[in-house]
Amino acid sequence: MKILESGKHWPYIIGIAISCVFLLGVWTIIETGKADIQPSDDYMTKYQNADEKANDLIKSRIKFDKKYKLKYVTEQLKKEGCDVKYLLTSVDGVPVKNANMILVMSRPEVDTYTKTLKNPVFENGEYVFKDIKFPKVGRWNFMLKVNVGKDSRFYNIKTDTRIKNDKSIQAAEAITY
Repeated sequence: MKILESGKHWPYIIGIAISCVFLLGVWTIIETGKADIQPSDDYMTKYQNADEKANDLIKSRIKFDKKYKLKYVTEQLKKEGCDVKYLLTSVDGVPVKNANMILVMSRPEVDTYTKTLKNPVFENGEYVFKDIKFPKVGRWNFMLKVNVGKDSRFYNIKTDTRIKNDKSIQAAEAITY
């Protein structure tokens, strides 16, 4: 054990430590590449595009909110099937009939169950996406894009099929952004 007595062991220990750190870095990159990471699509586009157009999206929402009121009014979500409803009125409370809506329903953790729904029915002053069935019970993200003429807005909520009656609306409104 002359190497330990002479103090020449430190370069070997440092070399081994650096090699271990390098190998752990490579292992981390390989393992994270295997993870099922889903891209954000809060504005029905890649997050890079939303980031580039953030100011335009905010201005569009402000302009829309000065003219219209949009509200999620679904009574209860059921796995077996239910209607998803939105109320769109002018600021003075008059229902708006000529809006185009696209609803994207997705699970928070994966894109496997994502559905895009277009052209809701206009009934009793509400826009209704008819007979929506949910493949899984639990949390769902609803991303709605509304166009009225040149005005547009995104209305994203998180809701749950396990919440009953009025609590569904309250829970959804509590986390609207």
